[in-house]
Amino acid sequence: MIKRMSDELKRLLEQVHDGITTFDFDGKETPCIVIEENKYDEMLSKVAGQSLSINTDLNILQDGLGNVFVEIVLTFSKGNIVEKFLVNAKKDIEFFKTLANTSMLALSSPKSQYGKDNVFMIQLPRPEKAVDALEIIQKALIPKNL
Repeated sequence: MIKRMSDELKRLLEQVHDGITTFDFDGKETPCIVIEENKYDEMLSKVAGQSLSINTDLNILQDGLGNVFVEIVLTFSKGNIVEKFLVNAKKDIEFFKTLANTSMLALSSPKSQYGKDNVFMIQLPRPEKAVDALEIIQKALIPKNL
């Protein structure tokens, strides 16, 4: 029996951010979100040289069939910046494993050399949130018998 992909699942797949990766930062695999260069430059110009905090929320969306998406919401304390990225956890589980392991998140433009230059590093204010999220994601990736 072939299952038809739900409209909601199709919609989520179309919104997934494709710039999800990891890179070696000081000997530790570190999660990274690559964002469009103009957006990256604009964001940095608003916060450069300022002391700021960045609230990081991980909103987990799951369907019970093993499809898990995580909306990563970054809310900057300065510059009136809120960035949202939708990640397909099934495809990018390593991203969440490294996030839970390092409690760090990098933002980068496509032209940056990962781990070398022009990378914006974010220290998660509450590392346990990433560990808890990884546990939820891993459990949700296993399809439930409906």
